[in-house]
Formats: sequence, C-alpha cells, structure tokens
Amino acid sequence: MNIHGRDAPAALRYVVRPVYEFCMNPNEPSLAQRQVLSPTQLVAAARELLERGFPLLWLEGELSNFMRAKSGHLYFTLKDVGAQVRCAMFRPRAMHVRFQPADGQRVLLRARVTLYEPRGDFQLQVEHMEESGVGALQIEFERLKRRLEDEGLFASERKRPLPALPRRIAVVTSPTGAAIRDVLAVLGRRYPLAEVDIYPSLVQGSEAPAALRRALLAADASRCYDVILLTRGGGSMEDLWAFNDEALARAIHASVAPVVSAVGHEIDFTIADFVADLRAPTPSAAAELIAPDQQQLRRQLAQLDLAVQRHHGRIFERKAQRNDSALQRLQQQHPLKRLEQQRHKLQNANQRFLLAYTAQARMRAARLQIARTRLDHQHPKTLLRLLGERSQTRHQALSAVVARGLSGRAERLRSLARTMNALNPLATLERGYAIAFDKRNQVLRHVHDVKVGSEISVRLASGSLRAKVLLVGDDAST
Repeated sequence: MNIHGRDAPAALRYVVRPVYEFCMNPNEPSLAQRQVLSPTQLVAAARELLERGFPLLWLEGELSNFMRAKSGHLYFTLKDVGAQVRCAMFRPRAMHVRFQPADGQRVLLRARVTLYEPRGDFQLQVEHMEESGVGALQIEFERLKRRLEDEGLFASERKRPLPALPRRIAVVTSPTGAAIRDVLAVLGRRYPLAEVDIYPSLVQGSEAPAALRRALLAADASRCYDVILLTRGGGSMEDLWAFNDEALARAIHASVAPVVSAVGHEIDFTIADFVADLRAPTPSAAAELIAPDQQQLRRQLAQLDLAVQRHHGRIFERKAQRNDSALQRLQQQHPLKRLEQQRHKLQNANQRFLLAYTAQARMRAARLQIARTRLDHQHPKTLLRLLGERSQTRHQALSAVVARGLSGRAERLRSLARTMNALNPLATLERGYAIAFDKRNQVLRHVHDVKVGSEISVRLASGSLRAKVLLVGDDAST
C-alpha cells in the first residue's frame, strides 16, 4: 500500500478506530467493572494495532537529525512541510544503503509503522532507503522492463549476430559527446575500411527519446547499414533515462539492421540494452565488438593466403601428375612407339627362339654323348681293359693287405722281443747284479737256504764264479 499526501489521515483514522472502541465504553461502568490498563499494556496494544493495521509503506520526505550509531544503526527524522516522524534503520538493513545520507536530503523509504515502547514514541522501522527521484524512476524502469520482457522483446532467440566485416556503420549519438570520439578512435584504429555515418541526436532531456527514435528510424530506413550503434557516455539514471523510452525500445525491436546498445558505463543498464541485439558495457567496447581488429585480419589473410598457395600448389602437383600420366599414355600409344614395341617383341621372340633352339641342340648333343659313352663302355676292348684294371687294382689291394699283415706281425714280434728282453734275468745282470745257485743248481732266494761253508756258484753277466759261504746273516755287513 502506497500512502502519500491526503490519503494518510484516512488510513490512520481507520487503524485508530478499533483502539478507541476497545478502550472506551459509552455506558459508564462502575469502578469494579472498569478495565484499567497500564502504560506498558496500552503502548503494547497500540504497537500491535499499528503493526497489524499498516502494511509495508513507501514514504518520501526530507532527512533531519540524521545520526549513525557506533552499532551501525541509523536514526533520523523524516519530515515534510506539515509533519515529521522518527525513523530507525537497523544495521543489517543499513548495510545495503548505496549512498551517504545527510540532513536536508530527500529520500524514498520502505518502512513499517511501529511504536518504540520504552518512550511511547511513534516511529517508522525502515527496511529500504534510496535517493528520492531515483526510486520512482527505478520502479518505472522495472515495470516497463517486466512488461516488455513478457511481450518477448528481450528474447535471446530473436537477437541477430553481428556481421563479421561491416562495410557501413551508423552511429546514433550526440555529435559533441565523448562517446562518439571514443567510437571513432577505436574504429579508426581497428578497422579503417568501414564507413561510419553519424546520426546526431539528443541523448539527455525530455526531447531526447523522440530524437533518438527519429535518428534510429532514419538510419534503418536507408537500408544501407550493416549495423547501427546506439550510444552515449556515462551519467546518472536521470541522464540515461531517454534510453528507457518504450517507443525507442519498440523501434529497436523493429529495426531491420542489427542494433548494438552501449549506454553509460559497465554498471549501467537501460531498456535499450535489453532490446538491442548486443549490449556493450562502454562505447569503446561497442566499437571493438562491432569492428574486427585489422592486425588480426592481416594475420588471418596471411594464413588464408598461405593456405590458398598450398592448396593451389597441391592442385598444380595433381594436375602435373595427371598431365605426365596422360603424356606417358599418349607416347605409349604413338605409332612409332608401338612399332618400336613390336620390334622389341620380335627381337625378344627371336632371342627366345635362338635360346630354345640352342638349348635343345645342346640337350640332344648331351644325350648323344651319353649314348656314345654308354656304347663305349659296352665295347669288348673296354670291358677287357676295365677287367684288367679291376684285376690290377685287386692285386694291389691284396698285396697291400698282405704287406700290412706282415708289417703288423713283425712289429708284434719286435714288441714281444722287447718284452722278453725286459723280463730276461740276464738283462738284469748287465746292470751289475748276480744270481747265486746252490750245489743243486737252485737259485738262492734267502740266506737261510745255505749254510756256512757251503759252496755256491754265482752267475755274472760275463761268466760265472764258484764261491764258499763264510758268513750267513740278515745283514752281510755283520
């Protein structure tokens, strides 16, 4: 409920009437029947009635006695020429105030009616505060934005992409503002090939919406622009209000050429921004979005040129290969070439014939030689000669076998002789040994086989001796 001016007393009377009926009785009761309230009860009942009877209110007035407590709460008085009311705005709500309040400043409040019970003071508990004028404009802005959005003017599917290489650009703005200088500087630096036409218009004031609309319609009616830029520099909400005009928004929506809106700074939003095909945060940013960078285009052109050269090179190579192949086939089909091929084929056939004839003749000569050799082998003279040679060979083999047998037997005989010589006792005598015999001619092997005085014979290598035993013992030296 919005209560402004003369509506306030009527609403106040509507809320106070139940309190009056609750506390007053037309029939004077007795002392025992009287309902007596304490100040606390009365103030509490009044506060409850006020808070329940008044909804959330919007009020506009002038600030007075403004004070910011150490706790962060705000205390002040809202007044006009006829009345004033105390106000309190507690810290959680006061943190969201976007300006610095001061005495004498006109503000717009959203508040609840209540009573401060300890003092019984009527006051407002403020939930929101903004500068007067801006709040009304903001409400109107939100109302128009919501309505146009419901109609589909902001739909993303209707927004058109900007041309990649715009040839002609129309700029609807003030010809003396800083925005057009920024736009022209950026366009001249990034894309000097584009033709830029300025459609001068007011961008601020009551006549600005109509002027902007006329300039936009004129630029679009020419049908010679690839994109239209609607722009101005920064300012307050009142300064930018011309771009929140409904008729201007519908003109943007009906434009045939894509429209770019760049109004104010990055934090500023207008209805034109929402309706336009593209919104830029600043005029300079809009120029960068509209125009491509010439350096980047140069790089892209260089890459495309290189790609075209490579593509043409590949095409040329394929064509050259096809030409070479066709020329080769044509040369192969030339009459002289075919005659040369036939001549080579004839020469090859002759060579193969000669080789085959020569090989066959050699094969037959070899067969004849084999047959002749076989016939020679079967001739009687040859057989007699072969038999003689075979007999001679066998005789030689037999002689060799007999010779090897005799040689082996002779060697064995010599080996036996060497063995017998090694075992002959006479050979031992040659090394200085002797053999003693008793008188019975038996070989003496032990000293006990003879006695002292016995005669023995001793065989030496060169002869024999006869001796007498003088001493018998285990050790001859004893």
